[in-house]
Amino acid sequence: MAPDQTQRGKMTLTNLDKIYWPKEKITKGDLIDYYDAVSPWILPHLKNRPESLRRYPNGIEGVTFFQKNLQDHPDWIKTFPIQHENKKVNYLLIQNKQSLLFAANLGCIEIHPFFSRTSKLHSPDFAILDLDPKGASFSKVIETAQSIHEVLDEMKIPNFCKTSGATGLHIAVPLGAKYSFEQSKKFAERIARIVNQRLPKITTLERSLSKRGGKVYIDYHQNNFGQTLAAPYSVRARPGAPVSTPLKWSEVKKGLDPRDYTIKNIIPRLKKVGDLYAPVLRKGIIL
Repeated sequence: MAPDQTQRGKMTLTNLDKIYWPKEKITKGDLIDYYDAVSPWILPHLKNRPESLRRYPNGIEGVTFFQKNLQDHPDWIKTFPIQHENKKVNYLLIQNKQSLLFAANLGCIEIHPFFSRTSKLHSPDFAILDLDPKGASFSKVIETAQSIHEVLDEMKIPNFCKTSGATGLHIAVPLGAKYSFEQSKKFAERIARIVNQRLPKITTLERSLSKRGGKVYIDYHQNNFGQTLAAPYSVRARPGAPVSTPLKWSEVKKGLDPRDYTIKNIIPRLKKVGDLYAPVLRKGIIL
C-alpha cells in the first residue's frame, strides 16, 4: 500500500499527505484524523440527514464545488433519494464513522446536513438565526447574539449558540420536528424583527450586502427545505482550520474569537464540556 494511503475498516483512504491548508501545513490525513476523533460528538447531528457535499479536492485554496447527487459509492454507503421538481437526487447519509470518513476522503472539509431528517423531511428539528457580520465588527455580532438570547429567554424558549466557524454565530431553537419549514421561518423572522427593533443601530434585516451599512445581518431565511448549514464540529475551509463550535452562553461575550476554536484544540474541549449542542436535537418548543 502506498505511504499516502491507509486502510480503515471497509475503506481505503487516499492522498493523505496532500496539503489542504498550505500556510499551516495541515494535510488531508490530519483532516481525516480529526473527523475520526470527533465522530462521537458530530455523528448525532448528522445521522439520517441528507448531506450536501462541499468538496475541496485540492484543499482550501483549490477549486471547490457542491455535489448533491451521489451516484458512485461503495455498497455499504447509504443514500436517500429526494425528488426535486423534475430531478431525483440521491443524497449521502452519514450514518456512522465509516461514512463520515468516506465524505472526508472525498475532500469534504465542511459537513453540511439538512435541518430535517429522512423520517420527517418537511419538519425541521430546529430553527436557525444566522448572524452575518460582513462589514460589521465581531463585537456587534456578540451584542446581537446576546440580545437574541435575552429575547428568547424572556419567552422561556431554549436557545443554543455556536460559532459558524467562519465570521458569524448561529443560534438554534429546538423544534422537535413538529412544525413545517414555513412555520419555523415565520418564528425566526419574528425573533429577528424584535431584535432589530431593539438594536436598530447595529442590526439589519436587509439581504442586500450593499444596503446593510456595516450592520449585522440577522438572517432567518436559512429556514427552508433543502437548506444546509455547517454542522456543529464541522471544520471550515478557512485559514487556521477553524471548527463550528457550540458555546456556553457565558462564553458569548467580549473577547470571543471564533478563530480560537480549531481542529487542533477542539477534542480536549469536548472531553471537558461535552456536546453543548445536544439539546438542539431534543424535545422542541411549542410554538
